[in-house]
Amino acid sequence: MLDRLLPLLPAHPGGRSPITCEYRCGNACAHPEANDSGNEYFGDVVKDISRRRVFKAGAVMAAAAGGFAALSGTAAAAPAGHAPKPSRPVPGTDFDPVPPNKLDQVSIPAAYDQRVVVRWGDPVVAGAPKFDYTKQTAAAQAKQFGYNNDFVGLIPQDPLGLSNLLVVNHEYTTEVHMFPADQYDPANPTEEQVKIAWAAHGLSVLLTRRDPVHGGLSVVPSRYGRRITLDTVFEVRGPAAGSKYLKTSADPSGRKVRGTQNNCSGGVTPWGTVLSGEENFDQYFANSDKVTDPVEAARLKRYTVGTGTSTRKWERFDKRWDVSREPNEPNRFGWVVEIDPNDPNSTPVKHTALGRFKHEAANIKITTDGRVAVYSGDDSRFEYIYKFVSKGKYKPGNSAHARRHNSALLDEGTLYVARFTGDSPGEIDGTGKLPADHEFDGTGEWLPLASGDKSFVDGFTAEEVYVFTRQAADKVAATKMDRPEDIEPNPVNGRIYAALTNNTDRGAAGKAGVDEVNPRNGNKNGHVLEWEENRGDAASTRFTWRLLLVCGDPAAADTYFGGFDKSQVSPISCPDNVAFDRHGNLWISTDGNALGANDGLFSVPVSGPERGHVKQFLSVPVGAETCGPVVTDNLVLVAVQHPGENAASSANPTSHWPDGGTAQPRPSIVSVWKKGRFGLPGRIGER
Repeated sequence: MLDRLLPLLPAHPGGRSPITCEYRCGNACAHPEANDSGNEYFGDVVKDISRRRVFKAGAVMAAAAGGFAALSGTAAAAPAGHAPKPSRPVPGTDFDPVPPNKLDQVSIPAAYDQRVVVRWGDPVVAGAPKFDYTKQTAAAQAKQFGYNNDFVGLIPQDPLGLSNLLVVNHEYTTEVHMFPADQYDPANPTEEQVKIAWAAHGLSVLLTRRDPVHGGLSVVPSRYGRRITLDTVFEVRGPAAGSKYLKTSADPSGRKVRGTQNNCSGGVTPWGTVLSGEENFDQYFANSDKVTDPVEAARLKRYTVGTGTSTRKWERFDKRWDVSREPNEPNRFGWVVEIDPNDPNSTPVKHTALGRFKHEAANIKITTDGRVAVYSGDDSRFEYIYKFVSKGKYKPGNSAHARRHNSALLDEGTLYVARFTGDSPGEIDGTGKLPADHEFDGTGEWLPLASGDKSFVDGFTAEEVYVFTRQAADKVAATKMDRPEDIEPNPVNGRIYAALTNNTDRGAAGKAGVDEVNPRNGNKNGHVLEWEENRGDAASTRFTWRLLLVCGDPAAADTYFGGFDKSQVSPISCPDNVAFDRHGNLWISTDGNALGANDGLFSVPVSGPERGHVKQFLSVPVGAETCGPVVTDNLVLVAVQHPGENAASSANPTSHWPDGGTAQPRPSIVSVWKKGRFGLPGRIGER
C-alpha cells in the first residue's frame, strides 16, 4: 500500500527521499513556512539610505574586524579563483579526495581503514538481547542502540583518549523500514510497535576503547551503558520551569517531562556533559486544528504542530500526543537538553533559558570574562540564529561539582537572536554573483529577547519569550535564514561557523527575498557562514560576518569557495553538521545532496592560501545522510543515518549496509583511521 502511495509524497527540494521527508520532519517542505511574519530585514532595506552612508558604515565594520582578514591569510578583496597555491598541503587535509559516487558503502581515501562501531539494535545496557529484526520488542529496544543516529560525542576517560564515553542521539524513527513490510501497517500500527518506536528515540551512552595498534573504536561493557528514551523523566529547569504553558494533566507542576525526541545535533560541553537539540518535534502531534482559542492556535501554527491524524498514530495509545486533549504537551519539546554521561543515575535536564524552537544543536564558547555562551540554530526555512550568554561564570574542570555548577549556568542569563546587515546594498540580485568587493560580508548585532524574568520584547512576558521564542524573534525583526543548522566555535581562530543547509523558497513569490547573508534565490545547495564576535568576545552584542562557502557544483556560476580556485574543489551540497580538527580546519557533513551523489564528509581550511579548498573525505551508502562528525588526530567518527531510506518500505531495500548480502540496512556509527607504519594508526589528513 505504501509503495502505491509513494508518488503522492512530494520530493525533497534537495536530495532527500519522500520517506525521509515524511518521517523525519513531517514533510515540512511541502507545507507553508511557519514564519509568515512581515518583518523586513533592515540591512537590505536600503532605498532611503545613501550609498555614502553605507560605505561609511562598511569602513567602520572593516576597522572593527581588524583580525578577520589577518587571520584569513589572504586579502579580503582578493578576486575569486586567484588564491596562490600553497607550498605544501594544509595539515589535516592532506589526503586524496573521494570522488562523488552512488555506491552502497562508506567510501574512504586510499591508505585509510574503517570499522562499524555500533549498529541499531546492538546492546547498550547489560542484559540486552541479541537484535532480531523480525521479532522486536519494546523491552529489548529500551536496552539496545536506538534508531537513526545523528549527533556523536566523545568524552575522554583517560589522558591518551584511548577510553571514551560515546554519546549518540537517535533523531527519529522510520517505521516502514524498522519493521518487516508484512508486519507493519502505517494506517494501523500496533501498540507494541509504537512502544518500540518510543524506545528507539532519545540517546545512547556507551563506553568505547580505541585500539592503539589497529585504530578504530570498539564498544566494551560497562556501568556507563545507558539508554534515554521517550519514557525517561527529564527535569525542567530555568525561567520557564513551572510555567502555566508547560503544565499537563500528567504533570501539573510543569517541571517534569517524560522523554526527549527528534534529537538532532548537539555538543560536548567544556565540563564533560552533552547538550542535545530537540528539533522536528511538531510532527509527532495530532489534532492541533481542533484547538479553537485563537492565541493558542496561532502559537501551534507558528511551530507547525500537526493537524489531523499524525503519521505514526501515537495519539491512539497516549493522549499526550493529541493536542486537542493535551494542548500544552507540544510546549514541553523543542528545548536544549543536557545529560551527564559520567553519571548513569543522573536526571537529564531541559534548559528553558535557551529558548524553545527547533534546535539543531547547541555549542559553547567561553566569554572573555569567563561566562558561557551557547549558540543554536532553528532548523527551518526562514528561521533564526540564537545565542545565550550566562550570568554566572564557568568553573574549569569536569569533576561532579564542576559539572553541577556549570550546568546551572545555563539556567540564568540573556537570550539573543541575530540580525545580519550586508555591506554591498543594491548588489545582491539572487544569482549568487559576488559583490564588487568580492565577498558576501557585513556586520551583525545580537538583539536581546529576555533575561531572567525580564522581557525585552514588546507585548511578551519573559515566560512567553522562552516558550514561544519564534514569535518573540519575529517581533524584533531578526534575520530570516536559510535553514540554520549546526553552529560551532572554531577552537583555533575563535570564529563561529554555521551550516545553512538550503531554502528553495528563498525569493519565491510571497516569500522573503535575498539578502547578502542569504544571497541566492531558490537556494537548493546551501552555504556556510562564519562570523567573529567584536573583540573576539562571545559576550559581545556586535559581530562581523562573511560567507565561507556558497555550495553547489563548482562549475556553476552561483557557487563560491572562499576565493579558492573552483576547479580544484570537491562538489558539496546541503551542509548540515560541522566540526573542527586540532589545526582549525572545518569539517562538514551533508544532508540531502542535491547534486545527484551520496552525502559525505568534507574538509576545508578556513585560513591561508587554501581557504575554501573543499575536499571530500568520505561518502556514505545509498539513501543515507552523514551525521556526527568527530575528528581527532587519529580518528574520524560519522553517524550513517537512514541508509536505504529512498526505498518506499522494507519490502524492497535499496541498501544492505552495513551487514551486506540481503540484510536490511541499519543506521550505524563508523570509525575511520589512517593506516600508518608498523601497523600503527597514522594521523588524519597527513601523508
